[in-house]
Amino acid sequence: MAESSPLHPALTMLARETRVREGTVPPCLAGVEVSDDGWFLHGTSFLFRSAAGLAYLYTKGEGVIADRPPGWDPDEDSLIRNGSLYAAIACINGLYPIHASAVAWQGQVHAFTGPSGAGKSTLTAELTRRGLPLFCDDTLLLDLTRPEAPLCLPGHKRLKLCPDALDLTGAEPQGKIARRFEKFYAEPAGGSIKDVLPLASLTFLEEGEPARIETLSGAEKLLRLQDDHYTAQMFLAASAADRVQRFAMLAALARSLRLSRFVRPRDGARFAVDATLAERHVKAEPILSPDQSAAG
Repeated sequence: MAESSPLHPALTMLARETRVREGTVPPCLAGVEVSDDGWFLHGTSFLFRSAAGLAYLYTKGEGVIADRPPGWDPDEDSLIRNGSLYAAIACINGLYPIHASAVAWQGQVHAFTGPSGAGKSTLTAELTRRGLPLFCDDTLLLDLTRPEAPLCLPGHKRLKLCPDALDLTGAEPQGKIARRFEKFYAEPAGGSIKDVLPLASLTFLEEGEPARIETLSGAEKLLRLQDDHYTAQMFLAASAADRVQRFAMLAALARSLRLSRFVRPRDGARFAVDATLAERHVKAEPILSPDQSAAG
């Protein structure tokens, strides 16, 4: 029987660093008090507290202390551990998170990014229904040991969709993500990929008319990579890199990727047409006009 490939070192590290033990979590880290649904990262430690009373303290090399009150919601616990906490651990250990959902095609990763509510998960869910397997949802972790050849670590989070997205994509809900949030887990129709793969493209989702996908170039590529999502804030807080080093890293990343802007109206009636544009973009097929896409 063939031997399985060894895990990427970053995956081995994450499995070790995300170990959880029960304990008491203080209200402050380095003298800073953390409010409900807030976080603070200092040096190699990270503190998170939820409005539901869940609290977590991570220290590099020591894993996670979880302080969970009576009657705690195990679904919300999982959501936090696989969300903010996981991203912080990744940042502290030198990985780079992007607020993105992604699919795989021909051994490469194609990611879609944008602010919360931009439709990243919905579009990705539809692309999996068209045979493109899910790579990650919501957070894409990059190994930038070589920024000119970024590697993507496979998704650790389940696909999450709001009721409208379930209707648009025909996905079957598999339970709420947590008691106090109106989102549901869903199984990707096209399956998922668990391999470490290179990142080929990053597409920024925007709302507008007419629907189009435009290639970014020059300084705009570098500008668009400077995301202001909380994961980028975590990376800055955790990174020892100065401004020059960060610029060099982002410049190398910008040169290596196909960066694009996907502008489309948020209109459910034409969702399938816009998804076809995204599918052709991922597959590097000619981008047709909306009328041609509808006909073909």
